[in-house]
Amino acid sequence: MRATTIHAPFDMRVEDVPEPLVQLPTDAVVRVLRACICGSDLWAYRGESARQPGQRIGHEFLGIVEETGSEVSGVRTGDLVVAPFVWSDGVCDYCREGLTTSCVHGGFWGAVGYDGGQGEAVRVPFADGTLVRLPKEAASDDHLLSALLTLSDVMGTGHHAALGAGVRKGATVAVVGDGAVGLCAVLAAKRLGAERIIALGRHEVRTDIARRFGATDVVAARGEDAVAAVRELTRGQGAHAVVEAVGTEQSMRTAVGIARDGGAIGFVGVPHGSGTGLDLGVMFDRNIALRGGVAPVRTYIPELLPDILDGTIDPSPVFDLTVDLEGVPDGYKAMDERTALKVLVTNS
Repeated sequence: MRATTIHAPFDMRVEDVPEPLVQLPTDAVVRVLRACICGSDLWAYRGESARQPGQRIGHEFLGIVEETGSEVSGVRTGDLVVAPFVWSDGVCDYCREGLTTSCVHGGFWGAVGYDGGQGEAVRVPFADGTLVRLPKEAASDDHLLSALLTLSDVMGTGHHAALGAGVRKGATVAVVGDGAVGLCAVLAAKRLGAERIIALGRHEVRTDIARRFGATDVVAARGEDAVAAVRELTRGQGAHAVVEAVGTEQSMRTAVGIARDGGAIGFVGVPHGSGTGLDLGVMFDRNIALRGGVAPVRTYIPELLPDILDGTIDPSPVFDLTVDLEGVPDGYKAMDERTALKVLVTNS
């Protein structure tokens, strides 16, 4: 089969690799219909996170179950399924508590020795704990498939950020970051009943999507200018709930600066760069809480799925470029150069 591999910074290839097989009785093989490129994939692409030459990549996909192991009972051959970006057994203490990303048997797609989502098929460990069935009729609806694909990562991650920030009905929310996760956090905040949502971003195409998703205000500034603008919009008080969806020192400093006393920051931006930007003394004095981390999206899929199916939320506009599998290297280049927000990969 064909799959995307990474060989060095900026060296992405689509190559022939062995077909995945059921190796354990808890495995399934999924034929990929849709995948995508994540902003976090760019850290490997740019050489900022280590990869072995030839390692697979991609952690967001949905597709059709092609084969199952003898102990798999939750999905069957022919089922349309979505996979969260971490596989999990569904039965360990962490999984039962909803923290599937800490599963004692879990792992990330594209890890050494495992398939990545940017390929024709994937071996899925612990299929019963990992995969979520989708309505079969969705397989013929391109728009719906795109929306459902966001459940594998960005929609669930945006929701995790909103929960971590304590978004509630009537709250004022500020979202730092206009990438796909930040935009999905806007959508999640709207879904949770936020009254005012301030999107921080400087790219008009992206902030237009933020407004479509429910943002009431846009701040096209960074650093101290952004802090001043948000405080001006909030009578000097800041936002009850702040989402940090970038992961840099500057973005975290901004998040702290725009948080209201007694508020909270939900952080889901993968940390990179120097330092953390956290001044614990300031946070202590102002009673600012900090919650977040790797989103357990497998836990959130059952909650979010019905709202996508009935059209209550539609995250699909985060995809603004579509390529086939052979075009994945060009997709990385487009995202790296910021000519694309998020790239959708089609296998059919």
